[in-house]
Amino acid sequence: MGKGMFSISAKQQVCQLFFIQVVLIILMATLMTYGPESNANLLKSHTEDRGSRKDVKETDPLRIYPMYQDVHVMIWIGFGYLMTFLKRYGQSAIGLTFLLGAVLVQVAIICEGVLHIHTGKAYLSLTSLLSADVAVATPLISMGALLGKTTYMQLVFMGIVELIVFTVNKYVGEHLLQAVDAGDSMFVHAFGAYFGLAVSFVFGMKNKPKEHRLEGPSYNSDIFAMIGTVFLWLFWPSFNSAALQGDSQQRAIINTLLSISASCVIAFATSGLVSKDSKFNMVHVQNSTLAGGVAIGTAAGMMCEPVGAVVIGALAGLFSVLGYKYLTPLIQRGAKIHDTCGVHNLHGMPGVLGGIFGALMSGLATEASYNYSLYEIFPARTPSSGPRLAEITDNHGMTPPGLDRTAGQQAAYQLFALAITLGIAIVSGLITGMMMRVSIFGSVDEEQKFDDEFHWELEEEESSNESKKERNSSSGDQLPMGHI
Repeated sequence: MGKGMFSISAKQQVCQLFFIQVVLIILMATLMTYGPESNANLLKSHTEDRGSRKDVKETDPLRIYPMYQDVHVMIWIGFGYLMTFLKRYGQSAIGLTFLLGAVLVQVAIICEGVLHIHTGKAYLSLTSLLSADVAVATPLISMGALLGKTTYMQLVFMGIVELIVFTVNKYVGEHLLQAVDAGDSMFVHAFGAYFGLAVSFVFGMKNKPKEHRLEGPSYNSDIFAMIGTVFLWLFWPSFNSAALQGDSQQRAIINTLLSISASCVIAFATSGLVSKDSKFNMVHVQNSTLAGGVAIGTAAGMMCEPVGAVVIGALAGLFSVLGYKYLTPLIQRGAKIHDTCGVHNLHGMPGVLGGIFGALMSGLATEASYNYSLYEIFPARTPSSGPRLAEITDNHGMTPPGLDRTAGQQAAYQLFALAITLGIAIVSGLITGMMMRVSIFGSVDEEQKFDDEFHWELEEEESSNESKKERNSSSGDQLPMGHI
């Protein structure tokens, strides 16, 4: 009876997956078309004299392709392998990241396209593909808080809803409030983390989180997870700088490398300080070493000076390790929030820290430090009219009118955008979590959690008795992440 019901539920989920792709095909046909850079029928494609161009122009869309590929690798390899630390959930971590990313990158393209429809359809370009990849990172971060406890259709549904809300929140922050968040510390990392934690809270309301026999890592699974860590660490400068241009892009690359290097060193040092016998803990090394990349994101393109990047990275690494050691167990026991991958410590707290640091740098920004590029980084600070606007236009080229904000006002709007992001993430996460518990998306029983067998056909390399014995055995001294 139980197996029959499970089979029916699994068939329903497969049909739902087919249905979602059919809907995406229809929406893509209805809403999307090639942009001017890639449409053979548009005049621009034929009138450019490419043979006379000796150098690639700053506006050439192909200039972003190498960084787009870096971000692509981060999303599918970095995030996927980072979540393989569970001893019997590696196939699900990589496979479901693959599936979820493939579905949600289409959803993200459509969500952004709806905001930029021209003559009935939205243009599709390499820039929109890059934006879609960055957006997909948001539900993958949320997935980390729920890893091993949901069906794949629950994750797909969560990702679709989250991307819709994410698109609205980012539009409010970037266009209405005109907040600056170059590396998406606020709009991606903080939003994704607290959205996922809110969903996890809803799941914990029904079944109080408790230690599971398969939740810990193994020696080999920890090594595989380090593959994700290293890929993310290497390519994070591209994530923070891909959407920028000129000197801002170069600063973002430099600042990110310095910040993530400092967080790596401090994470190792703090891990040894708080761990037994002053030894390094692999959970800290896999995650907290990356916290500096998150924390520098908002201010990545700003003139925070090398020392500022190093300091913020060091603080992020410190707070992240301390969060894993002390805060995560408190949250699990007190708030009943089970955070499988510790996204609060890698994305949540560093994302909030990055938003606050970005507000501080916005408040300190002056024309003396930035010259006229101040008005490129902070468009809202451009004068709205008058001789000052004419002077900036004469010296710097065509500059659209701004809102004539002061440095203090811009800093206040930065903090306001951070607060709104956190509020929207938590409220929408709670609502989404309740919707995910609807029976049509299936559910995972306690015995089926953190086990690849729930989603995959596994090769039987050992007898059933040996396999059962291995699955019930201890993985060593390292505790599950929620109990560090």
